[in-house]
Amino acid sequence: MALQDIVEQTVSGLGYDLVEIERSAGGLLRITIDLPWTQPTEGVVAEEQFVNVEDCEKVTRQLQFALEVDAVDYKRLEVSSPGIDRPLRHAQDFERFVGQVVDLTLKAPIGAAATGSVNANRKKFRGTLERVVGADGSVGWQIVWSDAPEIKPGQKVSKKRVPPPLQAMGFALDELREARLAPIVSFKGRSGSGAGAGDMA
Repeated sequence: MALQDIVEQTVSGLGYDLVEIERSAGGLLRITIDLPWTQPTEGVVAEEQFVNVEDCEKVTRQLQFALEVDAVDYKRLEVSSPGIDRPLRHAQDFERFVGQVVDLTLKAPIGAAATGSVNANRKKFRGTLERVVGADGSVGWQIVWSDAPEIKPGQKVSKKRVPPPLQAMGFALDELREARLAPIVSFKGRSGSGAGAGDMA
């Protein structure tokens, strides 16, 4: 059985979502897991929950057994939560993190679709993820951002300063090379998201 299948079956069998599998130099096998997400009910605020150390230990024990049975070659196994820069890979991930700040890298430059002050060679964007529903009911995605320079802590900003306009770019999931939650550290936490609390190997 392929490594992806072994890991996916084991992780989902224990009630978790598989986020990522990485093989690193020196035989390190890194598995990232998350708690399953369900669409919140209208008007109900879902409580944030995170993968904890006990979750990682439980998955580690079961994976060690499963990998041994299938004679998978690795030196060290590390199971962790997604952390603050969680990758977004599936449509459900994008649904889950609507309204969050994300970093997107396109496979190809924006090119002819560039508008206004957007450079046609640009591939990387940071902005708020939004869900777009077309007239025919189809669901799409866009990122909304402003090219205003970041305000440093303690910096005074003139009230007369006109902020740059917001820009938006629609995209399809197959146009993305990579998508991740932006690693923004806030002591208030990510409101309404299911982001991991940090690595807990």
